[in-house]
This record gives sequence, C-alpha cells and structure tokens, in this order.
Amino acid sequence: MKKQQQQHRMKRTRRLARRMARRAVEGMTLVEIMVVVIIMALIATAVGVAVLPAIGKARKKQALSDASAINSAATMWISEHAGECPTVANLLEDGQLDHSKNSKDPWENDFVITCDGDSVSTKSGGPDKQMGTEDDISI
Repeated sequence: MKKQQQQHRMKRTRRLARRMARRAVEGMTLVEIMVVVIIMALIATAVGVAVLPAIGKARKKQALSDASAINSAATMWISEHAGECPTVANLLEDGQLDHSKNSKDPWENDFVITCDGDSVSTKSGGPDKQMGTEDDISI
C-alpha cells in the first residue's frame, strides 16, 4: 500500500512539474501585458503632472534672474553713456554684460530694455512670447 501511495505521489508530482513547465513556456497573457501597460501609463501621467508645472516655474525664475542681470548692466551703461538707452547688443559689445549670461529669455525671445530718465526696466514677453500680456516678466 505504501508503495502504491508513493507511486501515486510521484505521478502527481510529475504531472504538476509538466504543467508548470508548460506554463513557464507559454509566457504572459494579453491581460497581464495590458495591466502592465496601464500601470506604466498611470506612472507616466503622474510624473508629467508633477514635472511640467515645475519646468514652467523654473523658466520664469531664470527669466527674472537674467532680466535682473541685464537691468544692472544697463544701469551701469547709462551712467557711462550720458543718458542713452542701451540694447542688449550694446551691453554685450561694451562688455557690460557677460557673454555667459543669457541675452535671450528662456523662450528664445530678446529682452527689451526701456529707459525713463535714470530708471531702467527690462522686460520679456514671457511664456506666450507676446509683450503687454499678463504673463510678461519685468524688472
């Protein structure tokens, strides 16, 4: 009787091993692949939602920093050139503005320098690239 039980267990074990081997060869089902793709899409969406606003904020901060540097250089240029209002090209030519600084805003538009007496302002069109809208960057 014991021998019969052992043989029965061995047959069952072999059958189970064959089933597991066949299943391993079959691979993943379409449903499993779809679940993985959906999970990856959800993760990508979450990252996009978190990262895109941060990129916009970083560009605005960079534009403010660059506009401030240009504004300082323009103020120095005015003190040396008796009230003339400079352009970014003037500042670069005279060495008032370092070539390593950005002479364009993060959206690849030129900064605009305006002068009113001794006061200087530097503006960028901002993300929409249009001057005179509410998203302009101004120092």
